[in-house]
Amino acid sequence: MSLRTSRPVRAGQYLALLCYLVFLAFPFLWLISTAFKPAPELGSLHPTWIPENPTLDNFRQAFDEQPLLRAAANSLIAALSAGVIAVVIATPMAYVMARHRSRLSTAATGWVVVSQAFPFVLLIIPLFLVLKNLHLINTLWGLIMVYVVWALPFALWMLVGYVRAVPPELEEAAAVDGAGRLRTLVSVTAPLLAPGIVATALFAFITAWNEFFFALVLLKTPEKQTLPVVLTHFLGAEGASDLGPLAAAAFLATLPSLVLFAVIQRRITGGMLAGAVKS
Repeated sequence: MSLRTSRPVRAGQYLALLCYLVFLAFPFLWLISTAFKPAPELGSLHPTWIPENPTLDNFRQAFDEQPLLRAAANSLIAALSAGVIAVVIATPMAYVMARHRSRLSTAATGWVVVSQAFPFVLLIIPLFLVLKNLHLINTLWGLIMVYVVWALPFALWMLVGYVRAVPPELEEAAAVDGAGRLRTLVSVTAPLLAPGIVATALFAFITAWNEFFFALVLLKTPEKQTLPVVLTHFLGAEGASDLGPLAAAAFLATLPSLVLFAVIQRRITGGMLAGAVKS
């Protein structure tokens, strides 16, 4: 009886999962379709999923109208730098918080989680004033500092879970064999934390790559603007948009995130499962 009842339930679960995947994939598939449609099809009253006359004109027009390569380079520099710096800072902090548990570390972990609920609007004015005093307004380094500060709490919270998943007995065994604390961390703990470090760096990279609000406020010179900000230049007055080139540019902007997920998907999944298990 239980087997008969479990099959419909399982079928319903798979159906719900399929509907959810379709819901998530619909905007991206429609974006791809729009990017390859010529102008007459974009204005058609009966839109189709598959372009009847696919074209690359939207991509050529997007590159002709806006400096997408320069903006992508700025986004890449900011996102890579923010991801690397956030992980370098968060890893030793997470190790200390995970190995030396106290009321202070518990309170710090709670504050890390709560800080993620702060809206951007509450932070932008203090950040702007601080960066202005440091003469970092309209610079990529100023934007990188903001991205690092914004990604650090989440990176710290993730890495604490990964460190706790590493059995302390391995470090104790290395200490018995005569290894010092630094060598133990480098030779024993760091390799086991590699999946978590990669996963954390990837999330920090994607967050910085897709971020728009801070880049819009802090970067004024067109040569310094990142890709999400440049995409808004395809929008004209009164909400009018150059839909074809905008879709083409937006599609290209999503590719780095998709490629990164596809390349290291297994490492991310393994690291997240390890971080969810307490020793």
